[in-house]
Amino acid sequence: MNVISVEKTEYMEYKLKCIGILTSGGDAPGMNAAIRAVTRAAIFNGISVKAIYRGYKGLITGEIKEFQTQNVSNIIQQGGTILKTARCDEFRTTEGRKQAYETLKKEEIDALIVIGGDGTFTGARVFAQEFNIPIVGLPGTIDNDLFGTDSTIGYDTALNTIVEAVDKIRDTASSHERLFFIEVMGRDAGFLALNSALASGAEAAIIPERETKEDQLAELIQNGFRKSKNSSIVIVAESEVTGGANGLAERMHREYPGYDVRVTILGHIQRGGSPTAYDRILASRMGVAAIDALMDEQRSIMIGIVNDEIVHVPFTKAIKDDKPVNERLLGVLQMLSI
Repeated sequence: MNVISVEKTEYMEYKLKCIGILTSGGDAPGMNAAIRAVTRAAIFNGISVKAIYRGYKGLITGEIKEFQTQNVSNIIQQGGTILKTARCDEFRTTEGRKQAYETLKKEEIDALIVIGGDGTFTGARVFAQEFNIPIVGLPGTIDNDLFGTDSTIGYDTALNTIVEAVDKIRDTASSHERLFFIEVMGRDAGFLALNSALASGAEAAIIPERETKEDQLAELIQNGFRKSKNSSIVIVAESEVTGGANGLAERMHREYPGYDVRVTILGHIQRGGSPTAYDRILASRMGVAAIDALMDEQRSIMIGIVNDEIVHVPFTKAIKDDKPVNERLLGVLQMLSI
């Protein structure tokens, strides 16, 4: 196993008898597969599992249930999360985290496995530091924006959902000779936009990592129509930097009124659906690896995958370091859009 440096400390002496598991932040396809893997890997190793409902909120309110293997039967193919998820402002406070710690003690939970994105891991890191709790994170987000892992749970499914939607939009775009701006999720990361543009044969991807100016956009559109294309599709990452699909469409109407422009915002459909085989396998591998890490007395780390090998990434690096997009893919996209 390739391990990115994780320091062990002198207070790691603990007997792992019971772990808690929760999902937090935005849901992602494959979270249920991860819950299943964690639960069954723990029980296989003689560790009891307590499911915490509604994320960190459930830790504060005590919404907890012991899981057996049958509790995770027939969920590997389900989207969403059976544990539910919720934002929790109380957990941002010292008082809220103290209440969560009291719940852990009451339930005799020795360690936590949290599934989510950077917000989830930020809360976990603070909680672990304050109360000396072993916590391991699994990257569950469709944005694929966590440093230290090639892919996050849910990203592949969301990517396939986007491509399927764009393929259908292209049918109508071609029939009416229209320019479509299609907005996809990703927050401040352009992984979904760039890779879905490549996979769907779009003319361009507008991503926050590489600000696109008006003249570049105009040149792209003019080239597309000049070369006898009967439609053009541009994938836009939702972001204040890009302006979003609506912002770009308004600019087109204002400055290039001759074009028939339409906007499609795919929205929450990107989070739904049955996870792909890749996401199910990834979630299963990461879930087992999380139990292995806790048994090996690791803490405050995220389980990642790099070059198809499981890695351990400290929370601080996963959260704070920016994950770069592969800019060579932009060149590939430009070359193939002529």
